[in-house]
Amino acid sequence: MATAAHIAFEAPDNHKAACLSKERPIDLVHLAKQTMGDKALEAEILQMFARQARCLIQEIAIAEAATVTTLSHRLKGSASAVGAFKVSHAAARLEADPADAAAMATLHSATIEAENFITGLCR
Repeated sequence: MATAAHIAFEAPDNHKAACLSKERPIDLVHLAKQTMGDKALEAEILQMFARQARCLIQEIAIAEAATVTTLSHRLKGSASAVGAFKVSHAAARLEADPADAAAMATLHSATIEAENFITGLCR
């Protein structure tokens, strides 16, 4: 039987629990660490990312396989930097197989979701 003192000071076993901020299109906790909590900088970076991501998706849609790999890699890095981890994972998948239509669709969807999230944040 556990005593009240034991329960109060026992660390909870939640290291395996999902991080809610990572379930969003943009991990705001990650972004805040990158910007040291500067909200104006966060908004500026997110808007720049949204523009860049939109342009890269358009370029990827018409590019040859080698260029798709390069552009997907660029998008993967940008997305990771701002905390758009769904976009980053989808870009990594397309980077690994530039001819995968399902990977392209997933990347497109994740990018739109992130862009919509960013638009909502920056209103």
